[in-house]
Parts: sequence; structure tokens; C-alpha cells
Amino acid sequence: MSAAPLVDLRNVGRTFDVSKPWLNRLVERLPRQFLAAVIDVSFAIERRETFALVGESGSGKSTVAKMTVGLIAPTTGDVVIEGVSMNDPARHAARQRLRRRIQMVFQDPYASLNPRWQARDIIAEPMRAFDLVRGRAEIAGQVGELLRVVGLDPADGPKYPHEFSGGQRQRVAIARALASKPDFIVCDEPTSALDVSVQAQILNLMRDLQDRLGLTYLFISHNLAVVRHMARRIGVMYLGRLVEVGPARDLFHAPRHPYTRMLLDAVPDLDMTGRARKPVEGEIPNPIDPPAGCAFHPRCPFAAARCRTERPQLLAAGAALVACHAVEEARI
Repeated sequence: MSAAPLVDLRNVGRTFDVSKPWLNRLVERLPRQFLAAVIDVSFAIERRETFALVGESGSGKSTVAKMTVGLIAPTTGDVVIEGVSMNDPARHAARQRLRRRIQMVFQDPYASLNPRWQARDIIAEPMRAFDLVRGRAEIAGQVGELLRVVGLDPADGPKYPHEFSGGQRQRVAIARALASKPDFIVCDEPTSALDVSVQAQILNLMRDLQDRLGLTYLFISHNLAVVRHMARRIGVMYLGRLVEVGPARDLFHAPRHPYTRMLLDAVPDLDMTGRARKPVEGEIPNPIDPPAGCAFHPRCPFAAARCRTERPQLLAAGAALVACHAVEEARI
């Protein structure tokens, strides 16, 4: 691995204005309301590495993914990819040259593909947008090769999205992402809309492509069982913040944060060790009015008085970083 990471998120945050319209606020005498979807998130991804973000729905994972690829701008902090800031106006030219090498695979293949376009046109669009190939014959050859790479047949090119199964649609989406010859791909829950039997096929395909093409992944998921065999490092998010970051093997064998333990307790025991499965308890608090102190303390069995008043910081705990007063004080 190189000394400098390919992707570097530095204290990134994103706040949304969720206030009612101005007239409603005036009549009802309501203040403006803001939702902090992501708060002070920092992590780096090395080349050819898979870094996963996990957490329940509403934890801010997809917002981080969209900020990373530039679909939305961060309110605070910066996203730096290969030394280029994705938010600095002075780096516009460098950012435009870099965009070809950054792609995204979206969660729902039923919604992310244009239903009026044939698969060959969907896959060819990045080639045309970045002026990578010219001439119909060359484009057709590249599209046919990409279809073969993702496990489809070049004869599937004239088909429309509705003629494919869910797993085949996601393969088309992956082929579209590969069309611009990227180095970095953000995968926003790419298997959550698929059947379990198809999920394994897509995950195996993505791992094979990473080995073959030297890709770097940011993998977003709410399912720890999915990322277990995909990621080298995992970040656990709760209510917009990272609560634990560490090597995947350590996180699964010795989770530190109580929230990480809760998520792992809910994973089915596929190794047949006899461990009892425990459903996730409670719900994520309202992000517009989060709890004081540690946001997880209303659901935490180890919460103390300090947890209710003081927000924990990410501190080193072995090979991991953990934001937990109980871990810091060796109470767990």
C-alpha cells in the first residue's frame, strides 16, 4: 500500500434544513429545524482496500457515500481523493480530470437504470461522457466485453432493464460503473434489494473485479454478515457519528462498542457455535433532537451518568478506535 491513502475524509459533516415552509413557520410561530445527518466523520481508504460503513437505517451511511463521490457537498470538512479536494473551487480542473475514476453502484437496480434505454446504451453512456472511445464499432466491442466481465452475454445488450432479473440489473449497473475505467467505486448497499441467493453472486463478482482490476471500494451496508467477507476495515456509524473503526477480523471477534456488540448479537450464527441470536433493541433517536451526551446511552446497558452528559470521542482501544466512556473507563 502507498503512504498516502487514495480517499481521505477529514472531519466531514452534513446538515440539512428540514424546516417547514416560511409561511407555515410564520403562522405557527415555529423556529427553523436542522437535521445533522453526518457529524465530524473522518477515515481514510488505501488503494485496493475495501472499507465498509455499517449501521442501522438513518445512521448517515448513504449521506457519507454521496458526499464522497460529490453528489452532495459537505457542510463542514473536506473529502480528498488522490490529493484533490472535492470541495475546493480552486481545484475544479483537477477535480474534473479525477471524476472519471470515481463511480458509484446504487442500492436499487430497479431505480438506478433508465427504463427507456437499452443495456448497451446504459453501459456506453460513461464512455461517451468522458470521451473514452469513438465510433460505434469500438463502443459496441467495449460494451460486449464489459457484459462478459460481469457475467452476462453480449447478446443481452439490446435488452431493456425490465427484461432482466434483479441480479442481472445490478450486473448491468456494475458494468456501467466499470465503463469509465475507475479506480474507486462507492457501493451503496448494492445487494440489499436482491434475494439472498443472488447477493452472494454479486459479492463474489465484486471481489473478483477488485482482484482483477485493482479497485478500491467504499462499501455501505446495514448488514454485518454481508461486509464480513468483503471489508478489510469497518467503521460503525450511529446517528451520524463513527462509534467504532477497526480491522474487520478484530471487530467481529472482539467488538468494543456496545452498539457494535448489539449489531453482532443480531447476526445469525452461521458457524453453528450455539450462540443465541438477540434481536436489536430500541430505535435510533430523532436526529432533529438527539439525546445529550452519548447518543447511544438510551439503548446502552453500560450507560452511566457521564454518558448522559458528555459526548465520547474516538480514542484508541487496541487496534481500533472507539467512542465510548465505558470502554475508556474499562467498565466493559
